[in-house]
Amino acid sequence: MCKTIKQRVKFNAPPAVIYDLLADSKKHSAVTGKQATISRKIGGTFSASGNEVSGINVDLVPGQRIVQAWRHRLFPEGIFSMAAVTLTPTADGGTELVLTHRGVPKDLIPETELSWREQYWSRIKAFLAHAG
Repeated sequence: MCKTIKQRVKFNAPPAVIYDLLADSKKHSAVTGKQATISRKIGGTFSASGNEVSGINVDLVPGQRIVQAWRHRLFPEGIFSMAAVTLTPTADGGTELVLTHRGVPKDLIPETELSWREQYWSRIKAFLAHAG
């Protein structure tokens, strides 16, 4: 049985900046502190968190949306989940990010939710504060 993870986060940077922090290999690695290799093409592969996470880019709309067939190394063999990140500009020049992550194995939900918050959202905020 799988559950959908839904998270909503606001950042003090425009959507194009947030998109690049997630989709650009070098910037992604700089934010998370772990090696990431990310294709810029739909159908291209990615790996992040030092190969803890891997998958395929399903849809990429620069500055707006990233959809990936995504699997953690702890997932059962052959199991992929679907992670969609939508970026919307806010009135103050920032970004509202909505993560919809479907198909995560039930026993890995708490760890996956926490990982998104700690490995990504809090690190992006810290990176932006340091860069600003």
